Amino acid sequence: MGQPVEDPTVAETSTGPARRGGAGVGAPGRAGEGGAPGPARRQASGQRRHARVVIRKVGPWSVFKMSLIFYLCVMLVLLGAGVILYGMLGAMGALDSMTRLVRDLFSDRTFEIDGRWLFTRALGIGVVMVVVWSLINVFVAVLYNLIADLVGGIEVTLAERR
Repeated sequence: MGQPVEDPTVAETSTGPARRGGAGVGAPGRAGEGGAPGPARRQASGQRRHARVVIRKVGPWSVFKMSLIFYLCVMLVLLGAGVILYGMLGAMGALDSMTRLVRDLFSDRTFEIDGRWLFTRALGIGVVMVVVWSLINVFVAVLYNLIADLVGGIEVTLAERR
């Protein structure tokens, strides 16, 4: 995903690369570096291990899959909330009152609020919006990759939890 950036202030374990020297931290044969392994020395001095990485490329296919799942979940939550709200308004009689109001205002005796019609249209619009916004996210990922080629990407510092 990203390339590690060398930093002389980064404390690494013996499994990672050393600080611009070649041998690992605590490796034998290095003058000035004690024989204690990295984790024990970090605990004694209270240091955290930090790593700086640069995100140079984002995979458009993985962005599309994640976006599709994310927006599908959002659509299902919104449709579920709509069904609950529709049921509550129906139980309170607000839908019947709204139907009478529209019939009186527009002199249309055939007007009726139909939940099945509303939710099938909402489902269709939701599916279209899931695909559209997923494709927009793919476009943004491709745009990021192009811009990252010019400026080098986003630098992120990762820290170990205590």
